Amino acid sequence: MSTPIPFRKPAGPKRAMILAAGIGKRMRPVTATVPKPLIEVAGRPLLDHALDRLAEAGVETVVVNVHYLAQLLESHVKRRRPPPQIIVSDERGQLLETGGGVKKALPLLGNDAFYLMNSDSFWIEGPRPNLDWLAAAWDDERMDALLMLAPTVSSIGYPGPGDFVMDKDGRLTRRPERTIAPFVYSGAAILSPRLFDGAPEGSFSLNPLFDRAIEAGRLFGVRMDGIWLHVGTPEAIREAEIRVQESAA
Repeated sequence: MSTPIPFRKPAGPKRAMILAAGIGKRMRPVTATVPKPLIEVAGRPLLDHALDRLAEAGVETVVVNVHYLAQLLESHVKRRRPPPQIIVSDERGQLLETGGGVKKALPLLGNDAFYLMNSDSFWIEGPRPNLDWLAAAWDDERMDALLMLAPTVSSIGYPGPGDFVMDKDGRLTRRPERTIAPFVYSGAAILSPRLFDGAPEGSFSLNPLFDRAIEAGRLFGVRMDGIWLHVGTPEAIREAEIRVQESAA
């Protein structure tokens, strides 16, 4: 019998950002008094699930942006133990959307590639941690962004038509109109600060930057292992908890 090759954990980014500033309109009425990142799934807030994943991946510093019910989020991260170190990026004056929020935080993220996660990025791991898949696939010379992708049709709680088509080399293009794309962006990625060169000031989405990277042939993807759970509505919380319980059985 052959000896299995041991898994070598890749040296991934040491810094990360979690997008936690959204208002969570689709989660109402749950988010009337609780910001979406603090909604509990399987006994822990979504934000802590994301921070746990990053800590397991070897991340040392995480920037968390805040806007809606910001004081509750700030109090929560101050109480969190153990690492990673958490730095708050305050957007109470203006909600900057995904792209603007990251651009504002770039001075805190340094000059190297970093992980980016939505606060509701939630999945059941496969045999190998998915952030390690991302780290192992990252190629700074070829890529400006590397997205973790979930299969559109098998994702839990996701009713949409998907986002991307991926070629054999992992390069991404957008879903053609009136079609269902094979993959949906799961809300986890590795980004280079280069992606933001020439980006506008103020509030803007990451999507125009992704489109620009597609045109340059520098947007790539990795198919995730395990099951992605899209926790976007109150009904999806219960469905996610059932799936977590089943996976632990």
